[in-house]
Formats: sequence, C-alpha cells, structure tokens
Amino acid sequence: MAARHTGEDVVVDGGRGELVLFWAGFPLLGAGLGAGLTTLSGWIAGLPWFPFQGLFELLDRWPDERAYPIGAGLGLLGGLALAVVAVRDRLTVTVGHHTVRLHRDGHGRDVARADVAGVFVDGEALVLLDTAGGELAREKSDLDTERLREAFTRQGWPWTGQDPHRDAYRRWVEGLPDLPPGADALLRARQRALDSGHDAETRELHGELARLGVVVRDEGKRQYWRLVPGPPPR
Repeated sequence: MAARHTGEDVVVDGGRGELVLFWAGFPLLGAGLGAGLTTLSGWIAGLPWFPFQGLFELLDRWPDERAYPIGAGLGLLGGLALAVVAVRDRLTVTVGHHTVRLHRDGHGRDVARADVAGVFVDGEALVLLDTAGGELAREKSDLDTERLREAFTRQGWPWTGQDPHRDAYRRWVEGLPDLPPGADALLRARQRALDSGHDAETRELHGELARLGVVVRDEGKRQYWRLVPGPPPR
C-alpha cells in the first residue's frame, strides 16, 4: 500500500508491489496450479462433477513432455486474465486541496472539496458525504484506512472516521411504507443483482436510489437503507 506526493496532491494506491503481485505473481501461481492439476489429471478425469473433463482426459493421455507445458501454459493464461481483472478493479485516490480524483478501470471522477461534508471508510468502501447527508461517492477498495486518513487530513478534508448517520440505517424488507415511490422496486432489483454478483448493475441501481434520496449500504448480501436528511439531489 502506498501514499505518494505529486506536486501538492497526495496519491493513495496499492503501490508498485501490488502491480508486481498482479502481473508476475498471479501468472506464476496460475502456471504452478496448472502443472499441479496436470499431475492429477488422471484422477480428476475420473470425477464426473469436476469441470473441463475433456481437457483432463487429454492431458492424462498425452506424454508428460507435452501435457505439462500445456497445463502450465493454460494456468499462466488464467493468471494473466485474473491480473487484468485485478488491475481494472484497482482504485487510485488523488487528494488535492480543492478536489479528490477517484480513478478506476481507465475512468476517473472528480469531487470538489466544497461539496463534501465528511469522508470515512465503511467496511471495504471509501465514502464521501455531501452537505445534505447523501453520498457523493462510495468506492469499494482494499486501500489502507490509515493511509487514506493521512491523505485527506493532510489536505484539510473533513475526515469523520465513521459514518455519522450509521444509526439511521434500517434493514430493507419488501413493502416498507417509508420509502419514496419507486424505491422499493429498485431495492428489489438491486437485491437480485447483489445475490447474483452483478457488481455493475448493483452500482447502477445504487445511483438510481441516490437520486431518490435513498442511501444504501450492504452487509454481505443484506441491504440497509436510510433517507437523506436534506432534500434529495437534483
């Protein structure tokens, strides 16, 4: 985990060590796993529930000098694919005096200091609150909380340490009467996306709920919600 200075800005990301782990460690681990599975290919081919039965049957029939390079090569490719996904999901936070930039998967968004009333980490998410109590950003990451705190406080941002509205959250169940019109349907759709692991759809519906003045946080597969104390954002 790293925090570095670029001019007056403070950048918090996983550092070079994380990139080395992704681009070197994952492929090497995949290659080793592929070679290990090749060793067990005869036994695995006899397990009807195990996926890719045809591949393991081929590896078991081929001579070792052919089977091992192919098994290790397939594992290496799998490790590279995992590295690509990990790098795309990597969050970089650039904190300046007047704006913070949240960058992931080739896309970035800037949040102005004047719009932010609180910054904290909620579980695995970095959260920025607006002056009405709504969320300007909720970005999942594994960045070190202390590094983030140092970066934001150094630049004069209002680091709260925890969610000042945490006691206002309620567990979502269908048919609650206090939700704004349309929010219950969005929460149902979001629950389905959450259960299915569709992260992009989950984030999109999170934004739709925010436009109705509903803030959502997750604990595992459970949704908790609260209403924005001030007027919902336009």
